[in-house]
Amino acid sequence: MLVRRGVQRLLVQMGAAVLPELSLASGRRADLVALTTKGDIWIIEIKSSIEDFRVDRKWPDYRLHSDRFFFATHPEVPSDIFPQECGFILSDGYGAEILREAPEHRLAAAARKALMLRIARAGASRLTAAELAGVSIPALEGESE
Repeated sequence: MLVRRGVQRLLVQMGAAVLPELSLASGRRADLVALTTKGDIWIIEIKSSIEDFRVDRKWPDYRLHSDRFFFATHPEVPSDIFPQECGFILSDGYGAEILREAPEHRLAAAARKALMLRIARAGASRLTAAELAGVSIPALEGESE
């Protein structure tokens, strides 16, 4: 959770909307999905150890569901285990830094539309559940109340 929190803070500072644990059409679940201010979709896969990375063979599938794909971890995990063809984010739980930009591989229009709908429905469902549980949801900048 510490890595995730630091990465979320970084992405929010960058102006992205971030959704954790999003189920994708393939049945996989992305650790973090970010929608940038330009409309790009990023997936961030969080790895907490060398072993966590070694046993994971599902990550190439995430590239099919994003414009850019990143790994994120903490300073105790060596960065050189992560593939060079993926972005890399280092997080300490309080913040994070992109150490290697992810190459762009644009989604096809139909896949983008389907994923945007999935992101919107998941986000709206989570907000509704929070509101029904009594959590006060602040309006976004530019929204009227």
